[in-house]
Amino acid sequence: MFLDGRSTCSSANPARHLFLVVAGLLLCSPTTARAQSQDLTLQFAPSGTAIDFTLGDILHTIHGSFKLKRGDVEYNLGTAAVSGALVVDTTSAQSGNRSRDRKMHREILQSERYPEIIFRPDRVDGKVAPAGPSTVQVHGIFSLHGAEHELTMPVRVQVFQDHWIADTHFTVPYVKWGLKNPSTFVLRVSESVEVNVHATGQRPPASGGTH
Repeated sequence: MFLDGRSTCSSANPARHLFLVVAGLLLCSPTTARAQSQDLTLQFAPSGTAIDFTLGDILHTIHGSFKLKRGDVEYNLGTAAVSGALVVDTTSAQSGNRSRDRKMHREILQSERYPEIIFRPDRVDGKVAPAGPSTVQVHGIFSLHGAEHELTMPVRVQVFQDHWIADTHFTVPYVKWGLKNPSTFVLRVSESVEVNVHATGQRPPASGGTH
């Protein structure tokens, strides 16, 4: 009971008072720093990201590429929660043939109307290690040509102290997703396109101090 309104943690019990002070310091310093460092921030470098596509036809295989506009992904090492977005410049698509590329932009991608392709990750199956290599399945929403589609891609990521490297390969069934089939009576192409991505980027310092 309180008899005079004073706290029981007084000079009459110095050992208990010292314990509470030490416990408070422990709770306010390293534990907080560790909690703040649970987030792994991956900043994509457009100049270090290669997005290549392959489209097969009867006679030969068409190779092309896109350029990344920007990308940031936040991954929590403890909960595996993920958020962020990767934004691709649709107008940057090229296959090395001007005539074919004009048709691709005008009739297939309609790049002026849909200038961006966006992937927003929302789930990671597997664990990304805070350092070293990991292979996970990343699920998210792929926005293409004004419509959204679910997509899961296998991703191999290597995390270093100040940067990271990631690689993935996935298939986009573009005709099934509503884009025009570019096939003609003479030229028959696949209704799906294979995509390879090699990305690198910076890993910003963890927020929060260590003191």
